[in-house]
Amino acid sequence: MEAIAESSHWTYASSGVDRSAVSKALAALLESTRYRPPASHGRPVEAPGHYAGMIRVGRETLAITTDTVGTKVLLAEQMDRWEEVGEDIVGVNVNDLASVGARPIGVVDTILCSKPDPSRFGAIGRGLGRGLREAECALLGGETAVVPDIVHGVDLGGTAIGYFPRGRRPITGSRIRPGDVLLGVPSTGLHANGFTLVRRLLTESSIDLGRPRPGARSSAGEELLAPTRIYSRLADRIADRPEVHGLAHLSGGGVRNLVRLHPRVAFVLDRWPDVPPLFRWLQTMGSIPNSEMFQTFNMGIGFVIVAASQHLAETRRRLDRAGAPDAVLIGRVERGAGVRLPALGLEYEGYS
Repeated sequence: MEAIAESSHWTYASSGVDRSAVSKALAALLESTRYRPPASHGRPVEAPGHYAGMIRVGRETLAITTDTVGTKVLLAEQMDRWEEVGEDIVGVNVNDLASVGARPIGVVDTILCSKPDPSRFGAIGRGLGRGLREAECALLGGETAVVPDIVHGVDLGGTAIGYFPRGRRPITGSRIRPGDVLLGVPSTGLHANGFTLVRRLLTESSIDLGRPRPGARSSAGEELLAPTRIYSRLADRIADRPEVHGLAHLSGGGVRNLVRLHPRVAFVLDRWPDVPPLFRWLQTMGSIPNSEMFQTFNMGIGFVIVAASQHLAETRRRLDRAGAPDAVLIGRVERGAGVRLPALGLEYEGYS
């Protein structure tokens, strides 16, 4: 893995997204929200900071997550291409369900817009349908709000619900231990993260989205809009295996997401594969340091499986049969805390 100089220019914060401010605001929200419903209404499963909220209702455990496509929709609007972000509505949500081992059963979409456009909505629906087929789940309804005083264009998001088939327990990462191995499944690109920064880079460098970047075949716009790879099916195929100790969706926050699985072990990423050219192009364009790139983007790996080392070969075979023959060994778990990329001299203490 080649190191790039740490001469900083652009960061996510300088583009308008300050992670520390978000963390402080979220902490204030949670501190102000103190309510526990009656036990007859279900019992929450304690997994603070994890990818999905979970609740035990009778004999069933349900998992729920919600997310948006973010400012990637502004790129879609600029190119007038909407199917990819329609598919993202599913991907960004079911991948978080996959991170606790839940099987998705349904998605509810949310569309906020300044005015409804049948052509645009049809394209969003075609992408949404592709995502639902890939995730093997249903569209359970949704909300379309026409709010021109709030939204100037379109904002897309959704909520997904999943369950744990009989006998399966949520995979929270509590069984992760030193000696485990980390397997990474490649992404299809940026997925739906970091686009506030990306759009600033494109504007500052006057990039023509209709032309390919150097070395690419498709246009820069098409490459950036590539929909989020959906990992729920492969996660479902391995979630019942006792040797699978943790699952992680590398979304916003990059490799720091691993800390959400277990804060008292060190995730050592000493076999990270070559970073795809798209990420290197953006990094060079903005003189972005490695430390910022790996905590903002997925850098080519979109999903991570933490497994017992003695079952590495079997886990790889199962991933191959589940549709992820491209899974690669990216590191291991050690004593300590945080995330380390030794080849780049990078260390991250936590997620926030």
